Amino acid sequence: MSDEFPSLVNGKISLKGRVAVITGAGNGIGRAYANAFAALGAKVVINDLGPSVEDKSRNAADVAVEAIKKAGGEAIANKDSNVDGHKIIKQAIDTYGRVDILINNAGILRDKSMKSMTDKEWDAITAVHITGSYVCSKAAWPHMRKQKYGRIINIASAAGIYGNFGQANYSAAKLGMNSFTRTLAIEGAKYNILVNAIAPVAASQMLASVMPPEVLENLKPEFISPLVTYLVSGENTEYNGQLIECGAGFMAALRRQRSHGVVFRADDTFTPSAVRARIDDILNFDEKPEYPEKITDANHLEFLERAKEAKPNDQGDKEIRFDGQTVLITGAGAGLGKAYALLFAKLGANVVVNDFSEKAANAVIDEIKKAGGKAAAAIGSVEDGEKIVQAAVDAFGGLHVIVNNAGILRDKSFASVTDEEWHAVINVHLRGTYKVCKAAWPIFQQQKFGRIINTTSAVGLYGNFGQANYSTAKGAVIGLTQTLAIEGQKYNILANVIAPNAGTAMTATIWPQEMVDAFKPAYVAPAVAFLGSKECEVTKGIFEVSGGWVAAVRWQRAGGHSFSHAKTLQPEHVKNRIAKIFDFDEERAIYPADNQESLNDIMSNIGNDAEEEEEEGGSSAGGDAGDYSDSEDPELVKEAKKQKVESGEFSYSERDVILYNLGVGAQAKELQYTFEQDDDFQAVPSFGVVPQFITSSSLPLDFLPNFSPMMLLHGEQYLKIHKDIPTSGTLTNYPALAEVLDKGKAAAVRSITLTKDSSGDVVFENHSVVFIRGSGGFEGKKTGKDWGEATAANKPPSRKPDWVGTYKTSVDQAALYRLSGDYNPLHIDPSFASVGGFEAPILHGLCSYGISTYLLHKEFGKISSIKARFQGVVMPGQTIEVRAWKEDKKVIFESWVKDTNKIALGAAAITLA
Repeated sequence: MSDEFPSLVNGKISLKGRVAVITGAGNGIGRAYANAFAALGAKVVINDLGPSVEDKSRNAADVAVEAIKKAGGEAIANKDSNVDGHKIIKQAIDTYGRVDILINNAGILRDKSMKSMTDKEWDAITAVHITGSYVCSKAAWPHMRKQKYGRIINIASAAGIYGNFGQANYSAAKLGMNSFTRTLAIEGAKYNILVNAIAPVAASQMLASVMPPEVLENLKPEFISPLVTYLVSGENTEYNGQLIECGAGFMAALRRQRSHGVVFRADDTFTPSAVRARIDDILNFDEKPEYPEKITDANHLEFLERAKEAKPNDQGDKEIRFDGQTVLITGAGAGLGKAYALLFAKLGANVVVNDFSEKAANAVIDEIKKAGGKAAAAIGSVEDGEKIVQAAVDAFGGLHVIVNNAGILRDKSFASVTDEEWHAVINVHLRGTYKVCKAAWPIFQQQKFGRIINTTSAVGLYGNFGQANYSTAKGAVIGLTQTLAIEGQKYNILANVIAPNAGTAMTATIWPQEMVDAFKPAYVAPAVAFLGSKECEVTKGIFEVSGGWVAAVRWQRAGGHSFSHAKTLQPEHVKNRIAKIFDFDEERAIYPADNQESLNDIMSNIGNDAEEEEEEGGSSAGGDAGDYSDSEDPELVKEAKKQKVESGEFSYSERDVILYNLGVGAQAKELQYTFEQDDDFQAVPSFGVVPQFITSSSLPLDFLPNFSPMMLLHGEQYLKIHKDIPTSGTLTNYPALAEVLDKGKAAAVRSITLTKDSSGDVVFENHSVVFIRGSGGFEGKKTGKDWGEATAANKPPSRKPDWVGTYKTSVDQAALYRLSGDYNPLHIDPSFASVGGFEAPILHGLCSYGISTYLLHKEFGKISSIKARFQGVVMPGQTIEVRAWKEDKKVIFESWVKDTNKIALGAAAITLA
């Protein structure tokens, strides 16, 4: 950053010289942003129309500006509506000559159930939340592009992310903001314009009516503003297009998780009944889930080829039909809508074909009738939802299913899109969907049955260049659908949304013809018909459908970070914990499905006064491996756990990594393991046991009765890899006594060592279990706790191994491996080995562990954890045989000595990253 715009001043984040525009900034959370930015040197344009909560006789923006100026900051007030955002941005440019930061914070509520909501209430929310954010961003965009610097924050909400009763309008708008964010992030990246969305939970006048003061105090906006400050600063160069939930000091990012899904044979056996038969598989997120970031993160052509080669589809125990039911399909004159109409009619439904084109609608109706089906037309725009629904009722006396399929494209880059093109897409896709659902709702409620299938798009899920209008509308449709599902459930009204990938008149303008031909709409229709059936029990679902492939999509939320309330939260604290906020490690990640699940971590952080691991200035103090005190421990164990254990540094170079790799089986020709200049140079993952070895081995165990180091056996080792393994550096190890069990004649001791890098982040976590023979009988705990992966039984399945790998060790293997730090003479000195009862020096257990990891890593790929129990001895020169069974992301394995057919490692598994 230049001296004019320093991103850091004296180690603190700075906004000096930056110009920030914040809408709705006179009170509450918007004002917290304004105060924070001004305190860091930004010039702030405070937009607000309403009165101040401090003095209702005065405008909120004026009061906020006055306070900032009194504190020595610089700010001006703006009192335009955000739908006139060009005026707000013009004032910023006229006054300060630039605009660097835009926070689209302005918002209103018009909460009503779908049954009671008026069009005016729907349109008011759309205007402020969607149109206002669009207009302000559109006005700021050319200035940010020219400057090659811009930061935009859009405001989402848990109501949008998960849906919420009585907030269909708000839910739609707020999830639309997430999709808007993703597309702007894609388009802005090359201009250094970063765009993110947050879903804040903060004290407000609205929450004051439903929450006690002590809770509101812990939900203050000052727990949100440090995150926003970091994201808009020059220090943030990486995080773009993200969605973060935050409140009460808790912060966690979200991303989409997609099930592996099912590929159906693309022929006449691909029916709604076939989809029903496989719905559990479609909804299975445990088997090979994916984490798409863009619309191209799905190989649709591969799905199509697999669909053509698949076996005929099982139809289950019952054929799905729609006899006597009326199905309304919008945009059904061609493409997907036509395919839906033909299939529903074939299955006995009375089909109402809506299209703007009377000619197109009648052509479909004629085709249905010629095939013996029943159909009627409902001509007109979906924005006339009442008229279309009434046409269905007039034609067939009722309505049971609606498929909102109508759509248009007006694709342009954000810099080029016109207001007319923006509103046209929002009106057809979002308002049209709302209008049809609204008109059908009382019918569905009264008859206690209804099925709604709304249409989103991969663009709505993941964003796409040149489709800001379309992605916003399609994201908003998901938010609307989720709330309809919540409100409708007690009336047996189920609402789901699909993201189809098919060749249509709409996609024909942007796809090559061969792709349009290949992706028949008929390959999407069976999934839609299943969701419209009375047999469907799924609601609030999101499904991607293409070429015979059907997969489900849900949210995954990172484990996140809970900041302490013991000290004032600063942007630097957020910066230093941003990796935790985005840590999607499976052990910490959750899958919230509703507002309540989302709020749990936020509300749990209320009253968190624990000491934060960060020191002043942001660097991590390191800290020990944790507090493992246990009230059930006898006094000698309690005292031992209280003893301070010194941390230990471990410095190493690429030479040490190569030496370790060679010691666990790497061959000279495998340059990724043996040549430091190779592009893919890396450590075998089990290297993570090396840095901690000396420090963890120094834990004093002489508190145990009759302790003798000669009676110690290494029982188990668990390694968790938290970050990519650095190939050189200095790490610090923090060991702790975690658990001591009394096994009668022996003691079992678990130590846990955290290995951290210079920034304080954990790189490795090691659990070592040792048995000390003759040291039992101290009246200690008999049974240990469940340590998750570290204590998993890892029993192999009762089938043949999925893979077998072998490695013949060298007679010099132990001599080579010991150079990585384990100098126990048992592994090199024959006389010492004989005292231990061995005919010759034995191979290190951790060498067998490393060789097994080396073989598994080559076969299965990146590893995030390794666990094994040492069950037998390997002699140098013997062959290790690894037998593996793959169970999703876990690979259970056993390592055997092939020469003797005796097991060496058991209860073992790796977890794939």
